[in-house]
Amino acid sequence: MASTVKRVGKKIVAYPDDSVPIVSTAAYLRGQVKDPRRGMIDYLSSLFPIVGWIARYNFGWMTGDLIAGLTVGIVLVPQGMSYAQLATLPSQYGLYSSFVGGMVYCFFGTSKDVSVGPVAVMSLTTAQIIAFVDAQHPGVWSSPEIATTLALCCGFIVLAVGLLRIGWLVEFIPAPAVSGFMTGSAINIATSQLPGLFGLSSVNSRASVYKVIINTLQSLPKSRLDAAWGLIGLAALYAIRISCTKLQRRFPRYSRVFFFTMVARNAIVILILSIAAWLYCRNRKTASGYPIKILQNVPRGFQNVGMVQFDPKLVGAFASQLPVATIILLLEHIAIAKSFGRVNNYKINPNQELISIGITNTVGSIFHAYPATGSFSRSALQSKSGVRTPAGGVAASVVVIVALYGLTPAFYWIPIASLSAVIIHAVIDLVASPAQVYSYWRVAPLEFFIWLAAVFVTVFTTTENGIYTSIAASLILLLLRVAHPRGHFLGKVTLTDPRNSQESREVYLPLDTDGVTNPAVKVEPLESGIVIYRFEESYLYPNCSIINSTIVDYVKENMRRGIDVSTIRLQDRPWNDPGPANGGAEAAQVVNLAKPKLRAIILDFSGVSHLDTTAVQALIDTRTEVSRWADAPVEFHFATLLSPWIQRALIAGGFGTGSPNAALSEVAPIVTYGDGHRDGWKDQSKTPQTDIEAHETSQPYLPREREGSESSPLLPEATPFFHFDLVAAVRAVRSGLVDSNIPAVIRCR
Repeated sequence: MASTVKRVGKKIVAYPDDSVPIVSTAAYLRGQVKDPRRGMIDYLSSLFPIVGWIARYNFGWMTGDLIAGLTVGIVLVPQGMSYAQLATLPSQYGLYSSFVGGMVYCFFGTSKDVSVGPVAVMSLTTAQIIAFVDAQHPGVWSSPEIATTLALCCGFIVLAVGLLRIGWLVEFIPAPAVSGFMTGSAINIATSQLPGLFGLSSVNSRASVYKVIINTLQSLPKSRLDAAWGLIGLAALYAIRISCTKLQRRFPRYSRVFFFTMVARNAIVILILSIAAWLYCRNRKTASGYPIKILQNVPRGFQNVGMVQFDPKLVGAFASQLPVATIILLLEHIAIAKSFGRVNNYKINPNQELISIGITNTVGSIFHAYPATGSFSRSALQSKSGVRTPAGGVAASVVVIVALYGLTPAFYWIPIASLSAVIIHAVIDLVASPAQVYSYWRVAPLEFFIWLAAVFVTVFTTTENGIYTSIAASLILLLLRVAHPRGHFLGKVTLTDPRNSQESREVYLPLDTDGVTNPAVKVEPLESGIVIYRFEESYLYPNCSIINSTIVDYVKENMRRGIDVSTIRLQDRPWNDPGPANGGAEAAQVVNLAKPKLRAIILDFSGVSHLDTTAVQALIDTRTEVSRWADAPVEFHFATLLSPWIQRALIAGGFGTGSPNAALSEVAPIVTYGDGHRDGWKDQSKTPQTDIEAHETSQPYLPREREGSESSPLLPEATPFFHFDLVAAVRAVRSGLVDSNIPAVIRCR
């Protein structure tokens, strides 16, 4: 009974009787899932990378981590406070994010160099989201409530992406796109701080870049005394940086002293400017306040630590902004982690990095932190300072704790203009250098235009629009590359060893100029009737029609038509191919007879990693069209198959074996024809000599190999039309042309 059901089932699905051994789906799945229990254990252990190195922690590592952590901490405190101002939050919220970032990342991160905390681009995005919610619902939620809830939501989303191991989605956004919106955002941030640098409260710093610049220039006569602190601070930051860099080269003996002086420049400048502000403002307070804007009261320690009050209405208010905030968290952090992994010769786990960022922001919401991610400038500093493990972030967090509990009274006199100077000084490094931009142009001009579009859209509109533009442009470019593949028809060039003129070999190069091979080398066509086509992309549904048309058009232009259309009456000709005009049939036939007769098409699949159903159907259609044109069976040979699944798909389409299954005209019809066969409507009484649309496909006889052979086939004997490389494919075709169309089987001993 079971065998009968199985036999009937095979008949229903048209299972071939003489099936060729192919890759099994069940065997493939068994190979992928070898030991589920072991896989689950590995998955759970991978969630805590600290387990892999904490047992080997030693005094040498601790020394490097302490030095690097303290160094980064000195930078992190003023930067965190400045970025909180950029996010339109009280300064202490930047310190909250700074503490949580370094402390949590140590347990879940896979990069020793990355410093997690508040960053410029995310701070700008947070400010934009706060302004967006406040414009829609004025006065309903405070800025800290919005920022903390945003951190919680972004953290959960990124954590889910990491746990589900779908972090590979980030790879769809190329480096030029990331660099483009980072550059545009840096320009946005720098210009938004110009009013604060000059003490111009009347200028809207949230307007477009060009408006901020114009309004700032127009309002320069109204600049307040804050400009003295802001401009002096900005000049001092660059002076210390440039002078220390030069002194390091001139006096290498004291390079370490100059390095730490350069590292601490933010703290040094803010300390000096704060003392100056205290000396100037302490006795000049009026009813309207101090002569310059200062930070004033910063609460000591953590305020209101606990679970955030989750308000679904608030989440709904900024739900439309969540994608852009999440993308920034993902992209910036992964780009930084990968970059330092390459530089310092270790490999990160992108999914685990997303988990670390997700947990950081989720836990951060308990401390009322706002969204944090990896910082490029602080990560570079941490790397240069000799950090040895992710524990360096813990030392930086300790510095933040000391500042929160011991230095808040000193923060009172920090000038707001000096914080603007720190922000401008920090974000300028995010702008892509001319050399970097030129490298985009040299490597891939189209990606340069993606970078340019991302910069302009970000600068003249918003960061959100810049990100969406860069992502959309990148995906469009990817689809265009897939849908419009590059391919070449190949010819041959004979290479001779100059040391031994008797030895020579053939190589196969594009017949057209491809810009790679020497144009002075003459590429000759292969023997009469052989066509070689090389794919340079996977053969998939977006591009299969174009490739089909390319091959068919080439055959019709360069190969002989098997039927003399001049002998066919007009009413017997198809409407879409009427043939030559009256009086020109004989001349056209003379030209046609001068062309070679098509015998075989060799497809080089060395560039094809995937093949789908639509592409197999297009390949079947190609075989049908060229066979009708040649009015004879045309062999299809395939060289360099990269995957058993490609082989399986081709066999299902009737290729490779030479079996009667090769006469298939539909591998997966969308609509089943009434009789169950597409060719059922044809008039079988017509022959190819009277109707050029009628054609019967047949395959050459394939003899069995002689028993007792001492050699073994390199590829299965059941698929003689699949070949190891182009040389074997051409050899097989030549053998078939000489020996009654019997294809050769390459054998190895």
